[in-house]
Amino acid sequence: MGPDSRRGVDADGDDATATRPARLVAVQSAAQRAAAEALIREYLRWIAAIAHAHYGLAFDTDAMVRSDLDDHGKFYPPSGRFYLVEQAGAYIGVGCLKQLGEGLGEVQRMYVQPQVRGVGAGRLLIQRLLADAREIGYHTVRLESLRALRVAHRLYRSVGFVEIEPYRANSMDAYQSDSARDRYRRSAVFMEACFGEDAGAIVRAPRSG
Repeated sequence: MGPDSRRGVDADGDDATATRPARLVAVQSAAQRAAAEALIREYLRWIAAIAHAHYGLAFDTDAMVRSDLDDHGKFYPPSGRFYLVEQAGAYIGVGCLKQLGEGLGEVQRMYVQPQVRGVGAGRLLIQRLLADAREIGYHTVRLESLRALRVAHRLYRSVGFVEIEPYRANSMDAYQSDSARDRYRRSAVFMEACFGEDAGAIVRAPRSG
């Protein structure tokens, strides 16, 4: 699938790739789509295992991947963005932005492979998605994340996200049965960042609830 997406630091952190800067690549070609599909599947299997172990939830990951890759109005311009994270010739992460409503965007599929976390790739990705959201014209960007992923929440808060009440039309609603939907919402953290009038400014709204 192009660059080797499995390369990264070894158990001792001695691989020189960890010190090389990451860059973002917009998903456009067939090879890039294949790389993005592999990373999204890896991410969703990881999330599904956490959701099952911690909360007894199950996801239809195949349906989620099909929606991500086949719906060209979801993550692609003009209303969306779809990026791979590349480092030292390897695809090591993925992240997406979609339109959730009028003036409202949602970050989805934020993932960096475990062996290369801590090198700033996740921050590079979320900052780019926020900049893109502002450029598109969104005034608010939302996301959801399992409560168990506390490290990710610290990153999101550091760039201006605050916790809010669960919102309708979130990315997981379509993949949960009616009986499991409330349980899923209790298992997740819902967050948003609102842009101020000054370019690049984030308004930190008070926490809801």
